[in-house]
Amino acid sequence: MSSQLPPDDVTLVASPSDLGLDPEKVEAIFAKASKYVDDGRIFACQLALARHGRLAGFATYGNVVLGGEQHEATNDTLFAAFSITKVAVGAAIWLLIERDQLSVEERVVDIIPEFGTGGKDVITVEQVLVHSGGFPGAEFSPFWWDDRRRRLEGFASWELEWEPGSRYQYHPLSAHWVLAEILERRAGRDFRDFIRSEIIGPMGLHDFHLGLPDDRAPRAAGVRFSSEPIEPPWGWGGVPPDAVLAIDRPDVRKIGIPGAGGFANAATLAMFYQVLLAGGRGLDGRQVLDPETVAYATRLWSQPGHTDPNLGFPVRRGLSIVLAGDDGNNHYRGMGRTVSSRAFGHNGAGGQIAWADPDTGISLGYLSDSFTDYLSEGQRITALSSLAASCLA
Repeated sequence: MSSQLPPDDVTLVASPSDLGLDPEKVEAIFAKASKYVDDGRIFACQLALARHGRLAGFATYGNVVLGGEQHEATNDTLFAAFSITKVAVGAAIWLLIERDQLSVEERVVDIIPEFGTGGKDVITVEQVLVHSGGFPGAEFSPFWWDDRRRRLEGFASWELEWEPGSRYQYHPLSAHWVLAEILERRAGRDFRDFIRSEIIGPMGLHDFHLGLPDDRAPRAAGVRFSSEPIEPPWGWGGVPPDAVLAIDRPDVRKIGIPGAGGFANAATLAMFYQVLLAGGRGLDGRQVLDPETVAYATRLWSQPGHTDPNLGFPVRRGLSIVLAGDDGNNHYRGMGRTVSSRAFGHNGAGGQIAWADPDTGISLGYLSDSFTDYLSEGQRITALSSLAASCLA
């Protein structure tokens, strides 16, 4: 198992036993990830496990498509993180709240006047963050993604699908376009630059990219379907297979779609969550977010009675982040069966997952280039997360 990091990443590596982890249990996690590739279920994957601010392991398996050609995947390979991206955007929003530049109680229309048409003037920042704003299916033309004027016109054209705050429904892309605009209005700068210079950089991380730079593009794996796409019972949720494959377009990668456009390696994701576990203290000791801010954002914000319409159980969400909960459904939320109720994280399309457990100090990052069906993807991240969460010595 490789533990070598990309050369510009400042994170530290330690043996599992030095971090209070059982080496055999840690090895079993990586063996499981490797087997998925060896058995031909997926083309490639990357896994990182961390505790106490250090990596206990980081490995990459399989072959990826880079620049249209097959190459062996390495720890230097970047993967599309899809909706894991939402937590990085959320962390930037948390920082604005910490700096008293934003309140969750504010109406979005008071920040983005163009948004307040068609009854959307009552939607609050909190409702956008917890997916209860009432516009889950709202979309932009992909040709508008990099055109702010057209995006604002799009906001004005969006219609409510139900009363804001009355229920939950996952907003795959729409909510985080709104959050990106809020970041730009309140921070006075491009949302991608703000996330990079105020969150990711100060954390001591260098391989999470929202808006993939030209010099990193050759390292970014293409997305592939390793089996025939199977539509879930609840539909594609606004993200059909052709939309998934759009992330391979160079122009789309550069845009940095705020709800799904991040590229990262698994080590960076695991260490991002180590920073949150450390109360917002970066890897070099810099305080990026106050501990109170992290606690505020990762507490339960979902309203009582709100259920997931696809799965039928209660929603447990913080501010742009998912909470494991204590109702026995934590594995459906991507964090496996053995995490504590206080674990938090986010999954991503194609079976990506990153999370942290405050009770154990463990964090996990897992990425793949391979889309299969939603059941297999869920089974993989449940198995890996369950093993990771229970590997204490």
